[in-house]
Amino acid sequence: MFGRSIRLFTILGFEIRVDLSWLILAALVTWSLASGLFPEFYEDLPKSAYWWMGLAGAAGLFASIVLHELSHSLVARHYGVSMKGITLFIFGGVAQMEEDPPDPKAEFRMAVVGPLSSLLISVFLFLLLRLVQSQNWPVTVSGVLAYLAWLNLVLAAFNLLPAFPLDGGRILRSVLWKWKKDLRWSTSVASRVGSALGLVLIVLGVISFFTGSFVGGLWWLMIGFFVRMAAAQAYQRVLEQSVFHDVRVEDLMVKNPVTVPRSITLDEFIHDYVYRHPYQLYPVVSFGRLDGCVTVQAAASVPRDEWDRQTVGSVVSACGEDIAVSPRDSARRALEMMSRTGNMQLLVVDDQRLVGLLSLQDMLRFMALKTELRDFEKQA
Repeated sequence: MFGRSIRLFTILGFEIRVDLSWLILAALVTWSLASGLFPEFYEDLPKSAYWWMGLAGAAGLFASIVLHELSHSLVARHYGVSMKGITLFIFGGVAQMEEDPPDPKAEFRMAVVGPLSSLLISVFLFLLLRLVQSQNWPVTVSGVLAYLAWLNLVLAAFNLLPAFPLDGGRILRSVLWKWKKDLRWSTSVASRVGSALGLVLIVLGVISFFTGSFVGGLWWLMIGFFVRMAAAQAYQRVLEQSVFHDVRVEDLMVKNPVTVPRSITLDEFIHDYVYRHPYQLYPVVSFGRLDGCVTVQAAASVPRDEWDRQTVGSVVSACGEDIAVSPRDSARRALEMMSRTGNMQLLVVDDQRLVGLLSLQDMLRFMALKTELRDFEKQA
């Protein structure tokens, strides 16, 4: 879901990161507040005051999202769910769980605490607003407080929509999970509701375009596409967890994979290996141990008329950490590595010895077969 992110700080043991896309959100929020919302409600203020209010509003939005996601993370920690941290991106923020909650009760409490925290923040800000107004503080302060109070109220209400992966969708999943005792089925239903909501938001965006609200329509479209994508990814993640539960890399890997000796020429490498086995990269083995990897690009970097004189050993390089796994690693971890790096094949290495090759194609074939068998067993 995320691209490049920057670590900001750690709070209560959780690492707070910001995706570079969030800078777009911060800029848009600051601009819309400074040039639209605040001038409309608070007239005749200096232009600089509107921009300071806009920056304060964006900072308050940041703090509100962090507190919302932090509440999820604290409850998750209570139930022993491993958390990667909190990442803010263009559509808000997310507490990154490495696994699903252990039971419906944990799921419900982890989900409901988010909207509750936003609601409590809203109540606190409304009370603080009344105090500030009674003390005749500058309108710039009361204006920002009013905006943040209403913002958190809207965040609480929006997150309660029963559409996965919003908090309301997770609450719906917890109820269905408690009823049917089936996490995969519950996620499937909640995800379909989330996908439907995304479609509704997209339609609203199109309508907004035709009614003259270009910026609003653009946001509805972007959020709609995001919700649909996130709903599909959430179901895929649960499906992977159920299929690859207790499955190790050694259960799926191909033993005795194709390897390349250092001593052969590049001409032999191209004709005897690349033409016969069109892989992304080829492991180079020397005396039974993994010595590195060679790619077609590395061979192609050598002039064609030198292929019969240059050996594979002259272009071999380190394989990299993101290309190798242990046979005892979980298949799910290997799949996550493939998804993160884009590598469709992983080398299976044990004590510097190449013992197998794991491909995305084999994993997807296993997942399709396991899913089909499970569905057949339920129908029988």
